[in-house]
Amino acid sequence: MAREKINPQVFNLGKQDEILRAEGRAAKEAGLETASFQSSRLKPRIEKLTQTQAVRRLWEKDASLWKREPDQQAGIARSLGWLRVAETMAERVSELRKFVQEIKEAGFSHVVHVGMGGSSLAPLVFERVFGPNPHGLPLLVLDTTDPASVAAVEEQVRLSTTLFIVASKSGTTSEPIAFGDYFYARVKALKGGKAGENFVVITDPDTPLVRLAEERGFARVFLNFPDIGGRYSALSYFGLLPAALLGLDLKGILDEVFPMSRACQGPMTENPGALLGAALGEMALAGRDKVTFLLPKELSSLGMWLEQLIAESTGKEGTGLLPIAGEEPGSPLVYGNDRLFVSIQMKGRVDPGLEDKVRLLQAANFPVIFIEVREAAGIVQEFFRWEVATAVAGAVLGINPFDQPNVQESKDATNRLLKSVEERGTLTEPAPVMTHGPLSFFGQEKAESPEHLLWSFVGEARPGDYISLQAYLTEDADTEELLQAIRLRLRDSLHVATTIGYGPRFLHSTGQFHKGGPNTGLFIQLTCRDAIDLSIPGKPYTFGIFKKSQALGDLEALARHGRRTMRIDLGDEVKKGLGLLKRLIEGALALG
Repeated sequence: MAREKINPQVFNLGKQDEILRAEGRAAKEAGLETASFQSSRLKPRIEKLTQTQAVRRLWEKDASLWKREPDQQAGIARSLGWLRVAETMAERVSELRKFVQEIKEAGFSHVVHVGMGGSSLAPLVFERVFGPNPHGLPLLVLDTTDPASVAAVEEQVRLSTTLFIVASKSGTTSEPIAFGDYFYARVKALKGGKAGENFVVITDPDTPLVRLAEERGFARVFLNFPDIGGRYSALSYFGLLPAALLGLDLKGILDEVFPMSRACQGPMTENPGALLGAALGEMALAGRDKVTFLLPKELSSLGMWLEQLIAESTGKEGTGLLPIAGEEPGSPLVYGNDRLFVSIQMKGRVDPGLEDKVRLLQAANFPVIFIEVREAAGIVQEFFRWEVATAVAGAVLGINPFDQPNVQESKDATNRLLKSVEERGTLTEPAPVMTHGPLSFFGQEKAESPEHLLWSFVGEARPGDYISLQAYLTEDADTEELLQAIRLRLRDSLHVATTIGYGPRFLHSTGQFHKGGPNTGLFIQLTCRDAIDLSIPGKPYTFGIFKKSQALGDLEALARHGRRTMRIDLGDEVKKGLGLLKRLIEGALALG
């Protein structure tokens, strides 16, 4: 038989444990080295999962693996279609190839994919990892209500020859609906009644988006599978339609998935997904709930996808795994005992600087999981491996990894604020407790200086806490550099984990963990006064007001859960405001 390829996975969970390798039966047949699990930390958990037949129950879609309550089990049973979606999509490859050929023959020059969370992150990974392809069309992904970002997309394409994919599982997600309305109006101004030719939809059957597509004469509606949740949809139409338009070989992609799928049906002691899930869950129960991804730059977008999958799946009932993505590795001295590290590298393209830092972490007895991706196409194996791992980790933690009970809270608060805008014509904001230059501080008691105000907040961080920078800003290189400098200064001084999330993207990702996970977060929300703004067709408010309402709505939801929050408005010039904030934080940390 032909040898199958499985990306290796090695566990080093401390000095008292062996170096453990999980490959799966398919990898054994490929001749890859495999060692048995004899971990003092994991052995009891693996034995329990084996005794309770967790792998069999997962693949038989037995909801009792996670919950006993009938209503919970019913919801779980309707959420496990992702286990076999690769086989289903293999039957749709010719359909997607034909559609791509039709689009190219019709003269389209670009593709813009608009969605949020699970509807947009897999396309983002495909676009950033695989890049432009001579057999496909350039792909842009829009998943922010930031008006400058919306305008930037419009500037990069020729509207009349751009295909827009409007993606929403529910067909009601407010952001992609707003994006679709905006670009439909822009295209209609150019093409009149033929504007619908430039639009396709990915959604579940019988959603409002299906009906909207029919009314506007959209070119195509791709009905996804209702038994697949958004964050588990990477290998469904939500991920593979954009991949096909990008010019990727869908058959080759799915051929990579099948060996991992088969290996993840094998015994616990050889199962690359289930063993990973057991390790994640057991480490979280031991207090190591900050899953810190160490990724080369070329795989950074995979970190964003993993962030959403893990945080939204596990962050509930006061527990969960917080993924830390994009945090540059530091000295072992800056980390606390709440860290579990995951190193993912490309075979033959190992980043030596990153590898050296990982070795230092190993030497300091930090638990590390190693995964090697043999080639770019192997990324899809990681999609499947981590979906299985997240499901199994949910079983270990005793939570339902397929719902998102707290995500709606921020949406409801945002909708109330937008309704107020419709009625009053303006968005009401609280008065700041302090101003300093362009900066305005909200939500804290007054202090003698901005440094004291900041220290009164960040100084509350304790071991096991994390600081979340929530940036309702335009995502660009300068802003990212300043945010990273701030997060590393906070991490290195306070020895706590840090995250950066661009709003509103993170609301569909780590937002669930922020409100449903353990109350260990300190949330610094960063807003600004937008330099440009754009109207949303049919609405009495702009994208800027929409974004600000999402920010204030999330603050309201965090407050209801007793979370520690501070909002800082950076003023008109974001770079100047962030530079000043960085200096003030350095002064605040000096007070400690």
